Amino acid sequence: MSDSLHAVKTALLLCAVDPMLGGVLIRGDKGTAKSTAARALTDVLPQIKRVAGCAFNCAPGAACGHCDICSDAGATAQASSVPFVTLPLGATEDRVLGTLDLEQALKGAKRAFQPGLLAAAHRGILYIDEVNLLPDHLVDVLLDAAAMGVNAVQREGLSLTHPARFTLIGTMNLEEGDLRPQLLDRFGLMVEVTAPREKTLRAEVVRRRIAFEADPAAYAALWAREQDALRHRLATAQRLLPEVVLEDALLDLISHLCCEFDVASLRADIVMHKAARALAALEGRSRVTADDVRSAAELALPHRRRRKPFEQPGLERERLDELMQQADQAPGAGESEAAPEQEGAQGDAEDRQQVFAAASGASVPRIAVDTHAKRHATGRRSTAAEAQRGRVVRAVPDPNPSSLAVGATLRSAALRDPREFQVRKSDLHQQVRMSKSANLILFVVDASGSMAAQRRMEAVKGAVLALLTDAYQQRDEVAVIAFRGTSATLLLPPTRSVDLAEQGLRELPTGGRTPLPHALQLVLETLEKTEKPPLLVLLSDGKANVALSDGGDPWQEALMRAELLAGCGVPALVLDTESGYLRLGRARQLAQALGAECLSLEELSAENLALTIRGCMYPI
Repeated sequence: MSDSLHAVKTALLLCAVDPMLGGVLIRGDKGTAKSTAARALTDVLPQIKRVAGCAFNCAPGAACGHCDICSDAGATAQASSVPFVTLPLGATEDRVLGTLDLEQALKGAKRAFQPGLLAAAHRGILYIDEVNLLPDHLVDVLLDAAAMGVNAVQREGLSLTHPARFTLIGTMNLEEGDLRPQLLDRFGLMVEVTAPREKTLRAEVVRRRIAFEADPAAYAALWAREQDALRHRLATAQRLLPEVVLEDALLDLISHLCCEFDVASLRADIVMHKAARALAALEGRSRVTADDVRSAAELALPHRRRRKPFEQPGLERERLDELMQQADQAPGAGESEAAPEQEGAQGDAEDRQQVFAAASGASVPRIAVDTHAKRHATGRRSTAAEAQRGRVVRAVPDPNPSSLAVGATLRSAALRDPREFQVRKSDLHQQVRMSKSANLILFVVDASGSMAAQRRMEAVKGAVLALLTDAYQQRDEVAVIAFRGTSATLLLPPTRSVDLAEQGLRELPTGGRTPLPHALQLVLETLEKTEKPPLLVLLSDGKANVALSDGGDPWQEALMRAELLAGCGVPALVLDTESGYLRLGRARQLAQALGAECLSLEELSAENLALTIRGCMYPI
């Protein structure tokens, strides 16, 4: 088994031993069995006691106050498999939280609650595939439940709470974008999984997969003994866990490691403590060792070390080894100084090309959109009402609702005739939702030779990275077009992973001529393929000198395509990279043709600057 697959297995087993760990996030490439591993966990978990038909998965002797089944004196708990509930990305809040039982309400009975997915996942596993694509309104719901261990429902005239303690397991592919920091920190453990590189191991994986597809029952029988042994091992570890002791010196070591790795969240210390004890219990030991602490650090710290949007989660193994060796030599000590960070060497000049580092900036500009259209397209920077998904903000009368507002409809019928309850068409109400979805910010970066003068490319890269930080915080999609030499290149197609954009910009070489018309033509072609509201950010001095057509005028071609973009209503911002005493002002002329704001890089670096982009916010 490869190291990454072993780490996935270990993390899942630890969550089985101690469900209070907070779950595990599994990140990796496509086709690396992330979902398969997560779904397989329930097959080895020891069974739990529950009453048949209970929608809240109440623990024996701790019935939920809203559960009529478990409140029955004759209810008998039976052994049952651990719940495994999948949270679909397209689920509604009603389906997740629970809602008014429409059937009971229409029968004139008392207001009854219909439990949702959080109730079904209580004492079990809540699984989210592609968790990084989970809509924000569901992330907010999940954060509340994960933090409190209860689900509070305040909707449709209902006001109740019920237990919702579950093990959260999420899988994701980093190419689709990262998680919100708040949700990332909620995962107790995180592992990176990669496909094995050894051909013998890959071949064995294929053999087992083919054997399973040919005869699933026979394959399961072949591994039944190992499954039973693992199930017994987990049950033993669960019983042993309360007796496992973690000495105070090792707790000091845990806090020391968190400080040395610059981890802000105190949740890291707590999770490491729990994970180290679970590791010891899994090995059948009643005392935690330093090796347990080290293994816990590898699972609990990588995703909590992230300090900036473009810093990838990770843990330096060499640094961890060094700290552990210091702890062995001086138990309880923790006064070593952090090793100084080594700055990566920049690329050498080659064929008159230079790779400039990004200039550091103290502030992060905020992009504010000022739209003047009659109606707004859906966008995070222009909140959209009447959306198909999102939070319900109000209910309005509608005889033909596409999304029935149950509470408002029933209240209307009750107020109309309290003595004879009957719902009529005139009582029907429509739910009005409000949501936010990503914009596409298209960065068009001039990488021609003029950007090397006075090291302007450093400032350009620094400006783009600052704007990317804002895009990350707003969860926008980004795309990057670079132009230099004789053509423009789509350096990064539209993606939610701003980390990929940052990586491409850092490695972008500078040199050659300025094919500005090519870049604007590529902008038109790129925006034709997207349905998201675009924001165009162009960084250039405007000194076009490469034409699209033979004998053409590069500058006039650039102006013509800028006017086409303006005619399509694409909001734009031009950042003038020209510097020096004598300036041609081409960037400002280009901004006028685009109908866009024009700022210098000096203005961009001003503290607390909000960039105002005006336009109609429609994709072309």
